[in-house]
Amino acid sequence: MSEQKGPRGGGAGRGDGRRGSTGGRGGSSGRPGAGGRSGSGGRGRDESPRGGRPGQGRSDGGRRGDGAGRPERRDTRGRPGTGGTGRRPEREERTVDQVVYDGPPIPDDVSAKDLDRYARDQLQNLPAKLADRVARHLVMAGLLVATDPETAYKHALAARARAQRNGLVREACGETAYAAGKFAEALSELRAARRMNGQLLYAPMMADCERALGRPEKALAYDTPDIRAALDDAGGVELTIVVAGARRDLGQVDAALRLLETESLNSKNRSEWVARLRYAYADTLLAAGRQEEAVEWFHRVVAVDGNKITDAEERLSALS
Repeated sequence: MSEQKGPRGGGAGRGDGRRGSTGGRGGSSGRPGAGGRSGSGGRGRDESPRGGRPGQGRSDGGRRGDGAGRPERRDTRGRPGTGGTGRRPEREERTVDQVVYDGPPIPDDVSAKDLDRYARDQLQNLPAKLADRVARHLVMAGLLVATDPETAYKHALAARARAQRNGLVREACGETAYAAGKFAEALSELRAARRMNGQLLYAPMMADCERALGRPEKALAYDTPDIRAALDDAGGVELTIVVAGARRDLGQVDAALRLLETESLNSKNRSEWVARLRYAYADTLLAAGRQEEAVEWFHRVVAVDGNKITDAEERLSALS
């Protein structure tokens, strides 16, 4: 999936100024900024079928008011009858499952070869025809995750319906769920992916899910030496942004500032993580009541944010 915009840092409202979260992968390298390689080769949650389904628990097949003031129907042997509706909920459940399995349509010109080499290798244990279909759904998930994360998630679910025990597929479900704001589902899928492949690269995203679910203490638990060692520079910064945000959630603004100051705020690197890091720092300075310094750092965000991934310019206008 295309370059991930990383976890939400910042503080109040959990905003880091990003214009949407992709939860996707980093270009051709297959490595996103915060971890995870969903392998879509592009940028990169309808509700999971694990939730309630239409018709579930309704013996009347979904009809309202049926039987009001009417005698109970019985079959020819005198037993209570179903009135032809007893099996309907089961059929409706199968229909929902089939919709998930089918997934959204895939354009004819989308090929499994659009998936990067790393991702294709992860599908080699599947039968060729099945691998092709799974790969094409993953390609679509990557292409859509930034602009239509709900549909991207549906594509990922369609891949999961065919290859539930594949770590790459579960990772794609987690990343697209995260992009669509389905944080409980994202956390569940990323945990499954980690069990399957042992990767710690998802830690920043998983920590951010914990924070989004109102559990900042659990987000802090991801800040360990082992996890830090498994992350690249960008992933480490993303984890710092999330953990600093969790500190702010707990009212520990000064601790959040100290943590952000351990990173390369003055880096000359032009990667997007620099803009996100500076934004989180500026936002935290503002939360600490240090507005003059915050304005300075928002200006420094603008200086490196050529892709406009933050709303630093708008924040400056509001502070003027």
